[in-house]
Amino acid sequence: MRVPPNADALRQALLAPRSVAIVGQSNDAGKASGRPLDFLRRAGFGGKVYCVNARRDTVLGERAYPTVAALPEPPEHAYILVPTEAVIDAVAECGRAGVKIATILAAGFSETGADGVAREQKLREIAAETGIRVVGPSSLGVVNLRNGLLLTANAAFAEPDIPVGRTFFASHSGTMIGALMSRGKARGLGFAGLVSIGNEVDLSIGEICAATLDDPEIDGYLLFLESIRNSAALRDFALGAAARGKPVVAYKLGRSAAARELAVTHTGALAGEDDVASAFLADCGIARVESLEALIEALPLVHRTPIRPIGARAPQVAVLTTTAGGATMVVDPLAMRGVEIAPPSAETFARFAAKGIQATPARIVDLTIAGTRYDVMKAALDILTTAPEFDMVLAVVGSSARFHPQQAVQPIIDSANAAKPLAAFLVPEAPEALARLSAAGIPSFRTPEACADAIAAALARREPKPAVAAASGSGGRVLDELEAYALLDRLGVPRAAAVALETAIVPAPALPFGYPVAVKVLSANIAHKTEAGGVALNVPNGEALVGVIKAMRATVKSRTGIAPARVLVAPMISGVGEALIGYRVDREVGPVIMVAAGGVFTEIYRDRSLRLAPVDLPTAHAMISEVKAFAMLRGFRGKPAGNLDALANAIVALSRLALQNDPAIAEAEVNPLIVQANGVVGVDALVREA
Repeated sequence: MRVPPNADALRQALLAPRSVAIVGQSNDAGKASGRPLDFLRRAGFGGKVYCVNARRDTVLGERAYPTVAALPEPPEHAYILVPTEAVIDAVAECGRAGVKIATILAAGFSETGADGVAREQKLREIAAETGIRVVGPSSLGVVNLRNGLLLTANAAFAEPDIPVGRTFFASHSGTMIGALMSRGKARGLGFAGLVSIGNEVDLSIGEICAATLDDPEIDGYLLFLESIRNSAALRDFALGAAARGKPVVAYKLGRSAAARELAVTHTGALAGEDDVASAFLADCGIARVESLEALIEALPLVHRTPIRPIGARAPQVAVLTTTAGGATMVVDPLAMRGVEIAPPSAETFARFAAKGIQATPARIVDLTIAGTRYDVMKAALDILTTAPEFDMVLAVVGSSARFHPQQAVQPIIDSANAAKPLAAFLVPEAPEALARLSAAGIPSFRTPEACADAIAAALARREPKPAVAAASGSGGRVLDELEAYALLDRLGVPRAAAVALETAIVPAPALPFGYPVAVKVLSANIAHKTEAGGVALNVPNGEALVGVIKAMRATVKSRTGIAPARVLVAPMISGVGEALIGYRVDREVGPVIMVAAGGVFTEIYRDRSLRLAPVDLPTAHAMISEVKAFAMLRGFRGKPAGNLDALANAIVALSRLALQNDPAIAEAEVNPLIVQANGVVGVDALVREA
């Protein structure tokens, strides 16, 4: 077996090959299988190009070889255009010939069922045996605009005069490389390279992007994700990009996907697939946007916006405008994304007054028509970009942006080197002004939605954290509650005192705590006790306890078919409020920790915060601040405050399950965790081993 190429060798073979082969190149340039040769020739690709077609001696006027083995030399990169049923043989031939990279156009693999899954497995076996690396299947190709490598079947690359830039774009969807290229061109945005990843049967988005990290002509990355398929490689790439100051912006499909249920805990329902993906991307330092427009426009703003330290106050954005109506169009979607538009401080307003600028105290600094004067707009920008209360400044310009850009837009351009991130939203269609802003490096936006989307994504990034390997699985043993409590004790998560009693016990024994008590069925086979009739609260005395246990045994047996042998008895505990803390190992991204509002309405309100596990104390406090229901725990309207430090410590303790392997835990949950004035107490726990 040949040794797989390192990052430099992979980058060269993928994006700067000295020779390529087009396997299945058609004689018809209008067909998908005919485009690659035409594109390469029109783009002036300087490497050697070999055409392979078993049925023709020439294609599009150039010599064709019957097989890869018949070529004068092994090409570094082969684009395989043959039908699905011929792909395996074509890749195997390339592997035997010493081809380093094979990109596969054909679909019809894992997305089609068992036969397709088997074909993908065969491709993996060929890659392992020969050392060839595979892009795809279902890849519309690889493009390097800097050297004319248009090794693609995407019809959009017939576009003339495609601009070259310093952004690298990788996409699961092949259509999107053409869509983003053409949309980017309309905005003056160029790309260094674009890769259609397809099914990721071998090379993943993370591996491909990581191979380009040390390319000095690439400044940032855009990703179009259909799912998180190879999280370890994606996270490694994100860490490398962050270390080099190269921001990453991603658009991921699937926000409306149904939650993925797990075996026992509420955490599986609350932390659906897309929620976990969002937490993963954020903890990788990747800015996730919600719209295609923002994906195209956000990178310059993300590049200028530093990641805020954990525990810092909520970021504040200043909005300066010449049109209050236009500014409100951005403020509303920003507020919906949780971004605070704060009014200037009294000191900042005093600086306005000292400059003779009239600014009414409000969240939006509306200069009205006076803002169309260069001196007024520039002075206002100088004040806001140096005001300590703000983390970013957004300038919103009305009609003058289209007809008199030298008045209100030029001051923004002349503030390009401001100490704080500065962005612009132009209310009218103003292509000339937008082009001037873009040329000056000012992040600028055409729609209020994309503007708000990009600002929220830039401010939400977190410092990337390295991966933690944790065992996962779906068939592990579910612990009974006493066993779960023993695990909480080892982790240091406070829990209620409890004793186990036989269901046949008569009379009631002396308890180590007083009445009233709670009674719960104790069985590893009954995860959700309430639905089974296995919970009774406020049992007042021993006589009532015996009756409750007898009735509970009968009810649980009638509902589940299980005759429980034991129950768990614990004191009734009250507090200021309830929380849920949950841990699980996601099959794609690894261990995740969650905190949510606890109790019976947990799944209805879905008010929660997620992070990759484990977490530290500042991160746990940040998570608590993101749960809206926890406002009541801060002494809301004179009510007693809960101990949020104790809640944060419990989150940290449970998250350490990510570091435990004996036994490895697949999911664990404490719900509810009673938050009291002097601490927290878990009164129910579910745990499943991996």
